Amino acid sequence: MRHLNRMLQAQEESEEIDMTPMLDVVFILLIFFIVTASFVKEAGIDVNRPEAATAVKKERANILVAISDKGDIWINKRKVDIRSVQANIERLKAENPQGTVVIQADKKSTTDTLIKVMDSARAAGVFDVSIAAQEA
Repeated sequence: MRHLNRMLQAQEESEEIDMTPMLDVVFILLIFFIVTASFVKEAGIDVNRPEAATAVKKERANILVAISDKGDIWINKRKVDIRSVQANIERLKAENPQGTVVIQADKKSTTDTLIKVMDSARAAGVFDVSIAAQEA
């Protein structure tokens, strides 16, 4: 009789499903998707871009710089001074060496500010600089 009771107890214990391996796999998949996900970066403000008939959508624009109509410069949702644009672009370039710079200049922004930002990007070592425009 004791032998039968032990067999029943052993059988009840073996019927439980061990969830640990499944949780390990789910956790590893979660980490994989977080690491490989590409996040959309924004410059920080909405800009009224000029229209261009030859505008082409650019993929992999990782460093976005916005210039407002008042001449304010925004990088990563932060307003920056013209003197610190080069340092910010160098830092972002170090994070992503294949990154390109896209300048989103407002229609009413000055060319002087745009040229200063372009010069800062080139001084930071990024020679693939584009200016954003809306498709006409």
